[in-house]
Amino acid sequence: MSTLSHGTVGLVDDEPSIRETVGLALKRSGFKVDCYSDGQDAWEVFEHRLPDVAILDILMPRMDGLELCRRLRQKSDRLPILFLTSKDDELDKVLGLELGADDYLVKPFSMRELEARVRVMFRRLSLADTPTEPERMIEVDDLALDLDRYTVHWRDHSVSLTVTEFLMLLAMARRPGHVKSREQLMREGYPYDVYVSERTIDSHIKRIRRKFAQVAPDFDCIETVHGLGYRFREA
Repeated sequence: MSTLSHGTVGLVDDEPSIRETVGLALKRSGFKVDCYSDGQDAWEVFEHRLPDVAILDILMPRMDGLELCRRLRQKSDRLPILFLTSKDDELDKVLGLELGADDYLVKPFSMRELEARVRVMFRRLSLADTPTEPERMIEVDDLALDLDRYTVHWRDHSVSLTVTEFLMLLAMARRPGHVKSREQLMREGYPYDVYVSERTIDSHIKRIRRKFAQVAPDFDCIETVHGLGYRFREA
C-alpha cells in the first residue's frame, strides 16, 4: 500500500472543472492523481490496476458512479470509495453506501473538506496495514475480530467489512449489551473529525447486518434500540 504522501487517487468525474480543481488540490497535497472523464474509461484501467482511493461522481455518461462502485467492490472490499454528488436526493447517497462506498460529499464542497476526507481514508489504510502486537483478538461468542489484520470471522466464516464498518462493529463488540449512539458510532467509524449524517450510520449498520446474513442467515446480534442507537447482543 502506498504511503499517505505518495498514494494514488483515482478521480472519476465528467466535469472538466471538477477534475482540474480537485486534481490540482490533491496533487498540491502530495497525492498522485489519475483523472477519468467517465466510468467506462476508469473501469478499463481499474479492472487491471486499482488506485489506493477512488473518488467517483454519481451521474456520468457511459457508466455511472453507482455501477463503477459495484464493480470496484467486487474486486476489493478494502478500497476506500468516496462519492461526489450534485443531487439533493438522499436515495442516491444511501444507494451509494449500500453498494459499498465509504463516504460522500455533496457539490459544491470545499477543497479543505475533500482533502481531509481523503487523508482520513489513507490513514485508515495505513492503520490497517501497520503491524502491532500479534494475534490481538476480541471474541464475543461466535464473533472474532483481529485488531491487527482488520479481519472478522463469524463461527468458521470470514466476513469482509470495510475499515469503517470494522471500526463500528468493534465499538459495539468491545462492550456487548451496551448501547452505542449514532454519534458515538460516527466518532468510532470516522475518527478524524469528519461529520456524516445519522442516515449514513444507519446505512453502514444495514450493510454490516447484510454481510453477516450472507454467511449466517440467522444472525441477529446487532440490535436497534429505538431512540438511542445500536448494541451488539451476546447469544
